[in-house]
Amino acid sequence: MKILVFKTTLTNIRHIKNVRPALNLHPNIKKWNVDLHDCDKILRVVAENIPATEVESIVSTAGYLCEELK
Repeated sequence: MKILVFKTTLTNIRHIKNVRPALNLHPNIKKWNVDLHDCDKILRVVAENIPATEVESIVSTAGYLCEELK
């Protein structure tokens, strides 16, 4: 299990609701949250065997930018 951290353009609860279904349904994502108070609107994902690019794709498909922080 690892924690992936991303900078996003998710700026409010409505944006989070737009990505929630896809993140919740992904079988390898165990937990996730967004810190709307952080200037980078951090998305943290606890997952098994999922590349960061797949999370980025899920968020971008919903219409938001998402970039892994290293």
